[in-house]
Amino acid sequence: MSIKKILSIALLIFIPISIAAEYLHWGSLAVFITSALGIIPLAIWLSTATEEVAIVTGPSIGGLLNAVFGNATELIIAIVALKAGLIDIVKASITGTIISNLLLVMGFSMLLGGIRYKEQEFKPIIARVNGSTMTLAVIAILLPTMVIYTSNGVEPAAIQNLSLITAIVLIAVYALTLLFSLKTHSYLYEVGLLELESENPQNTKDESTTHKPNLWLWLGVLVASTVAVAFESEIFVGVVEETTKGLGLTPLFTGVILLPIVGGAAEYVTAVGVAMKNNMDLSVSVAMGSSLLVALLVAPVLVIIGLVIHQPMDLNFNPFEVVAVAIAVTIANLISLDGRSNWLEGVLLLATYTVLGAAFYFHPIT
Repeated sequence: MSIKKILSIALLIFIPISIAAEYLHWGSLAVFITSALGIIPLAIWLSTATEEVAIVTGPSIGGLLNAVFGNATELIIAIVALKAGLIDIVKASITGTIISNLLLVMGFSMLLGGIRYKEQEFKPIIARVNGSTMTLAVIAILLPTMVIYTSNGVEPAAIQNLSLITAIVLIAVYALTLLFSLKTHSYLYEVGLLELESENPQNTKDESTTHKPNLWLWLGVLVASTVAVAFESEIFVGVVEETTKGLGLTPLFTGVILLPIVGGAAEYVTAVGVAMKNNMDLSVSVAMGSSLLVALLVAPVLVIIGLVIHQPMDLNFNPFEVVAVAIAVTIANLISLDGRSNWLEGVLLLATYTVLGAAFYFHPIT
C-alpha cells in the first residue's frame, strides 16, 4: 500500500476528533492541530477523485478537471479565511503556496528521487514554458505592491481597480495556458502521464478494458471531499488566528508557511511519489503547475470573490513576500532549465526554503 493511500485512510480519524474538539471546547490549539490533520486526508481524497474521474472522461476534460480542482483545498481554505476577514493571512497563503511548491515540493522530489537514482531527466521545454509563464504571473500579481512603493501616495480604490484589471488579465492568461497544454501543444505534456501509466500493471493493454473507474462513485467522492474540506476549513480557520497568536506566530508566517503545508499535502505526496518512481516529468509538472494555478487562477478569483462578499482584497503584498517569491521563481527556473536533477539540487532548494521560512518567522509584525 502506498504512503499516499495510508495517509488518506489513517488521518481520517482526525475529522471526528476535530469536530469533538470544536464542540466540546478542548481548546484552540487542540482544534487547530486536529482540524489541520483532518484536512490532509480530505485533500488527498479530493486529488485522487479528480484523477480517477479524469481517467474516465478522457485527456481533455480530465486535464481541465485537474486544472480546476488541482488546488481546490487551498482555494476553499482561502475563501473561508477571506470570509472571516483574515485578508493578510489569505494574501500570505498565496505567496506561500507558490514558494512551497517551487522550493519545498521540488526540493523533496529532487532530493529523494536523486538519492534513489543518481541523475534524473525531464523535458526542459516543459520547465521553460512553465518558468516563463510563472515569471510573467509573478510580475503581474506583484505590480500593485511596486506601484505603492514607487509613488508618493495611491488611493485604495486605485489599487483595488488595478488588482481587478490584473486579475482579469491573469484569468485570461490561464485560459490560454489551458488551450496550449490541452490542445495546441498537448504532446509536450503527455510524456509524464504515459510513463506513469506504464509503471502501473493495471494499465497494461491486456487489463485496460477491465480496469475502469466507477464514474459516479468517484464523482460522489469528489463532491463529498469538497464539502468535507469546506466544513473542516471552517473549523480550522475559526481558531487559526487565536492559536497562532498564542504560539507567537505572525499572520505572515502563518499564511506563508503553515497554510500551504496543510492545503497542499496531496500535491506534495504526488510529486515526491512519482519522483521516486523516476518520473521527474510529472513531478516537475505537478510542482510548477500548482504554482501557476495559484498565481493565474486562485489569486485572481479571490480578488473577485472578495468584491462579491464585501471583503475587498487587492494584490498589494508585503514587500518581503515580493522578494521571497522572486527568489523562489529565479532559483527554481535556474535549476530546472537544463532538464536534469540530482539530490544536491534538491538540497539547494530545501535550504533556500528553510532560510526563507526562518526569515518569515523572525519578520516583525507591521
